[in-house]
Amino acid sequence: MSAWHNYGMNRRHFVEHLTTAAATVPALNFLSHVQANAEVVRSKQKSCILMWMGGGPPTIDIWDLKPDSKNGGEFKPIDTAVPGVQISELMPETAKIFNDLSLIRSMSTREADHGRGRYYMQTAYVPNPTVVHPTFGSVVSYELGKTRKALEIPAFVSIDGGAGQAGFLGMTYAPFVVDNTGRIRNAPTEEGTRRLKDRLTMLEEIESGFMASRRGELPKAHKDVYHNAVNLMTSKQMAAFDVNKTEVSLQLEAESEATKDAYGRNGFGQGLLMARRLVQVGVPFVEVNMGGWDLHAGVFDALRTQRLPPLDQGIAAITKDLKQRGMLDNTVLVWMGEFGRTPRINKDVGRDHWAASWSVMLGGGGLKNGQVIGATDKDGLQIADGSKAYRPEEIWATVALAMGIPINTVHTSKRGRPMKLANGGTPIQELIG
Repeated sequence: MSAWHNYGMNRRHFVEHLTTAAATVPALNFLSHVQANAEVVRSKQKSCILMWMGGGPPTIDIWDLKPDSKNGGEFKPIDTAVPGVQISELMPETAKIFNDLSLIRSMSTREADHGRGRYYMQTAYVPNPTVVHPTFGSVVSYELGKTRKALEIPAFVSIDGGAGQAGFLGMTYAPFVVDNTGRIRNAPTEEGTRRLKDRLTMLEEIESGFMASRRGELPKAHKDVYHNAVNLMTSKQMAAFDVNKTEVSLQLEAESEATKDAYGRNGFGQGLLMARRLVQVGVPFVEVNMGGWDLHAGVFDALRTQRLPPLDQGIAAITKDLKQRGMLDNTVLVWMGEFGRTPRINKDVGRDHWAASWSVMLGGGGLKNGQVIGATDKDGLQIADGSKAYRPEEIWATVALAMGIPINTVHTSKRGRPMKLANGGTPIQELIG
């Protein structure tokens, strides 16, 4: 679909405007103005980057340290850019930019199983055998993807992940999965792309027959997926997946070696760099996965040598990069896993599953950042007296509001049941003012 549709300008209107403009300014100048304005419009579109920590991160060792408790572990807290707020000594770069981030330290969820915890955290609904709820990335794709007529690539991209489902919204809104190099599974060869036109003609004939036979919604959904795949293979926006590629029409440049170094030469860092490029071209929801957090043994060595250095570098890099480009206020950052880990350290010097008291990080998005909301007790075992317990419902309601999605939105399941956005959650008032 033509990019002009996204800015209220179809081809006929474009010709009329061009004719009028040509009477007063050279046509090339007018085209330059339109292209520049398109970039301004795209830069103001709302997006979300979810940093998903698969396995359940020990937030007591990252965001909510307990140095005076026997549960405190091996790391010390350090000051951040916000007076009175401390985080782990292994997160020094993140500490410097904490004024653009916020912590919810009083998360309390009831799902300490990996599958159920992920489902709850990503959909705001507990698993139910009668319905499959959409992951929030699919909700954003459904709500915002259809408004971005210039977007030729999927509205929900998952980097190094793909466990989320579109549920009752339909497969059109499922995550489009790539690895951290931008490689797409089963992508066609150059020869396959040349033969694409003939194959699509044949496919159109077959699927038209299926649709005419009225066999439910699956044939149409299947056709939509193939239509999106064609757009993907032929779109200049594919350059967003390749950090080494320049696309002048999108104002995308090949990333410098210094930028790659700043994000970190690892899967998480390069995934975040790709996420920034995808947000630049208008993708409203990008998930970047970092696994390896199921630390039942050797938790401190793993955090010190494997997990926290790339995490710290990546969070700091994406935050600073978005801010320098004027994109941070329009991009919500979310950091979470399926649950936290036990305050008590087990016999294997590890921490086990814990959903009773843990932390989630939010940032950017025009939120009132630089603050900590909620608290746990001195040993991290429960939510502190006087603190509100938060759930994924409140997290995603806050994200929805920041992205301009009405929080009173209601979807309908396949069985006709009304499903409230974010399960009817209420935005966190301290973050939205």
